[in-house]
Amino acid sequence: MTATSDEPTVPFSRIKIRTGALVFCGDEVALIRRDRADSVHYTPPGGNVEEGEDLRQALRRELAEELDLDIDLAEGGDLLWVVDQRVTRPGPTPPPRKLHLIYRLHITPGLRATLAERELDELPDGGHEIGTVEWVDYRKTGALPLFPPVGPALAALDHPRAAVGDAALEAVTDENYTWV
Repeated sequence: MTATSDEPTVPFSRIKIRTGALVFCGDEVALIRRDRADSVHYTPPGGNVEEGEDLRQALRRELAEELDLDIDLAEGGDLLWVVDQRVTRPGPTPPPRKLHLIYRLHITPGLRATLAERELDELPDGGHEIGTVEWVDYRKTGALPLFPPVGPALAALDHPRAAVGDAALEAVTDENYTWV
C-alpha cells in the first residue's frame, strides 16, 4: 500500500538528510549561535538536502548561503561524522529521522576575513531568525549546547586535522537528548 498525503505519518517514518561542516581556521571552528527567548544553542553551518540534490552540492549551497563560503577555496571536505537523529520535538508534525553528515574544511585567515558574520534562517511564516557566526576554539565545544551534539567528539580531537576512527557518532534519541 502506498502512503498518500491524506494519511498521517508516524514519528521517524520520514528521513531527512542534513549536510553541515566544521569549518576550521587554525584551532577555531565556525558555529552559528542562535539566541532564543529561553535558550541559546549552536549548530555547524549547513542545512537540509533538497529533493534530488547531490550531497556535495547541498553542502556547497548551504555554506554559500550561511557563510558566503565557496568551498572550492577551502581545503579538505572529508566526511568526519554521521549522526542519526531520532528525537521527539515540539510542533504539530511528527518528527523525521534525520541523518546529519558532518564534513570538515580548513580555510585561511584571509578567507575567513571575507565570510559572513551573521546568518538568516528562513522561518515557516516567511520571516527570518538571525544567527551569529562565532569562531570558537574547537577544544571548548564540549561544553556548548551544540546540535547535533558533536561537541564532546570535536573537543576530544588532538588537533583540527586529526584522523577519526569511526565516523558514526552515538545516535541522538529521546533517551539521551532533550529538545531545546
